[in-house]
Amino acid sequence: MRVAIAQISSGHDVARNLASITTAARRAAADGAELVVFPEAAMYAFGAPLAAAAEPLDGPFATSVRLLARELDLTLVVGMFTPAPDGRVFNTLLAAGPASVERYDKIHLFDAFGVRESDTVAPGGTRRTIRVATTTVGLATCYDVRFPTLFVENAASGALVSVLCASWAAGPGKVEQWELLARARAADSTTYLLACDQAPPQGASAGSAPSGVGHSMVVDPFGHVVARLGEDEDLLLVDLDLTVVEQAREALPVLRNRRDPSPG
Repeated sequence: MRVAIAQISSGHDVARNLASITTAARRAAADGAELVVFPEAAMYAFGAPLAAAAEPLDGPFATSVRLLARELDLTLVVGMFTPAPDGRVFNTLLAAGPASVERYDKIHLFDAFGVRESDTVAPGGTRRTIRVATTTVGLATCYDVRFPTLFVENAASGALVSVLCASWAAGPGKVEQWELLARARAADSTTYLLACDQAPPQGASAGSAPSGVGHSMVVDPFGHVVARLGEDEDLLLVDLDLTVVEQAREALPVLRNRRDPSPG
């Protein structure tokens, strides 16, 4: 299975962000990718009012992504914002395939390190896996990476690959935490983990809103980083050998061995 991670830096111009997504998707398709993963907030960056930018899945942004996926005959996972009933937004991953559309609304909101995502973003409540050809893929967003159960439950539901889209907040030790957590969740779930972060904004320093630190990577089911990017905008293409998942689960059967302890 050939996959691509598109490490872009989105801003507050939706049309410009869509152009970056289109360029990267076309490049990945030309190189034979079946799945192309973009960051959280690829449609519109944090740091500005989100409700005004949010669009439903039948809006112009999502429609453009869906048509692009159909044209290129591949699956695109793209971070966007959709309206929530209470006036906030959902932090949504749009998963658009050649003949299907799914969404995952971020469950765990980033109320940490002085940021309160929940002030403007409503939590999702449903795990989501998708199918890319015959492969089941689990979806997760940014702060979700600190909650192992999501990844394990997706794997127990059949996921061989985990997608993690992020706009990872910069700060002391945050790059190290990003890699540590990505590797841990791959090993916890014995899945390939495709961790796609935003590239840091050009000419801007870290502020209170999450932007990105780059360092997108592919981690194998044993927790080894098999390919990675630096800070710059770039496209990472990797061929996944899915038999490695079978090997990991035979050697390290954590999904079979797990138990739910009774309350003390």
